[in-house]
Amino acid sequence: MTAHLSKDPLHGVTLEMQVNALVARFGWAELSKIININCFKNDPSVKSSLKFLRRTPWARAEVEALYLDSLEMPETAKEELPADNPWANWRGNR
Repeated sequence: MTAHLSKDPLHGVTLEMQVNALVARFGWAELSKIININCFKNDPSVKSSLKFLRRTPWARAEVEALYLDSLEMPETAKEELPADNPWANWRGNR
């Protein structure tokens, strides 16, 4: 029997794994600038963020989209674009 391969890139990736990966890549301060939500700004923790994100669909969608974009973006891509470049904060088609 062959294994079923999901076309969903988030298949098997928990919300906690996404938050931890984003924090490891960007840090809380940068993450709060990218996604403007208080759980990333005021006394941030993974636990409080997960509680908020599980109850707030639009915020969870933002986190999932950023996570997917971060998988496609090389580590140096962010550093290559100057802050005043209009494409510096581009997050792809949504």
